[in-house]
Amino acid sequence: MSYSLTWLPEVLERAGLKVAETPDWRTRGRGDMGPVRGVLCHHTATRAGGNMPTLDMLIHGRPDLRGPLCHLGLGRDGTYYVVAAGRANHAGPGAWEGLRNTGNTHLIGIEGENGGRPHDDWPEIQMDAYRRGVAAILDHIGAKANMCLGHKEWAPGRKPDPLFDMSQFRSQVAEILAGKSPPPPIAASDDHDRPTLRRGMRSDAVKTVQALLGLQADGIFGPRTEAAIRAWQRTNGLVPDGIVGPRSWEVLDLHRDAPAKPPQDACLIRLVVALGLGGLVVARGLVLVHLELVRRRHRRLGLGRVPRLVRLGLGLGLRVRVRVRVRVRVKGEGEGEG
Repeated sequence: MSYSLTWLPEVLERAGLKVAETPDWRTRGRGDMGPVRGVLCHHTATRAGGNMPTLDMLIHGRPDLRGPLCHLGLGRDGTYYVVAAGRANHAGPGAWEGLRNTGNTHLIGIEGENGGRPHDDWPEIQMDAYRRGVAAILDHIGAKANMCLGHKEWAPGRKPDPLFDMSQFRSQVAEILAGKSPPPPIAASDDHDRPTLRRGMRSDAVKTVQALLGLQADGIFGPRTEAAIRAWQRTNGLVPDGIVGPRSWEVLDLHRDAPAKPPQDACLIRLVVALGLGGLVVARGLVLVHLELVRRRHRRLGLGRVPRLVRLGLGLGLRVRVRVRVRVRVKGEGEGEG
């Protein structure tokens, strides 16, 4: 059964953000949510490197706390990973704006990947996505910026996260809600003026991508095209957000320009032929050496040239056994002097 927050990816993508859906997120949760009242901001406090090393823990939980531990994970590159559509264990006891001890039921939890130490910087692309994502969710539920809060504000003295200034963060979210924000972080087009493509679009550029991925090129960016793009992005080490932006166009160009690889069977045939030819060359070399040894033996014994049949047989690589009966005169043997 799917839970109620299945609208999350669409809302974030509409705000121009990168979104990657984790497997089975629609049916993941500790039961369903109640009416969503706001967004609770966290940091992961994980010291590991990488974009979102905490993702598995956010999905499955810790030894002392069962997952999911949030609804959204926010990677260092600004990608939102959708973790759960149902209730998550992220808030705990606390209070804010009339809510008391019901944060798991009424607040969407976002875990931003960060070490949680004063010197652990937040990349601007991540903070920009944090602000835009929170604003998009608040706009969708009809709430104002005051319903965005930090875990340290929900549970002061018990929780320290996130370490950035929440008052300033709320002011920036309010500006986005008021329409005073700069353009989205994903460029509208790449250096070759090819548009950034998302689900719901229809164009010749969509046809181009579909053809490159071996799909039916109907120019409609629907769920099948999005799923194929996500799978292709995973295979090529890209963020599987289902959006064809400048980076995806760049990698598509590399694949289109790369020489076609011969089929595996053709490679095998070439290998066998090469080994066969190599074997013939070695065999012929051995035959020639053998023939030269025979020639030297004949000269030493004073028998003259090697018979043509023997030369022909050796030249063909045949094992020809020739018996040569030799009578050698040695002084003191044979007829006596009378």
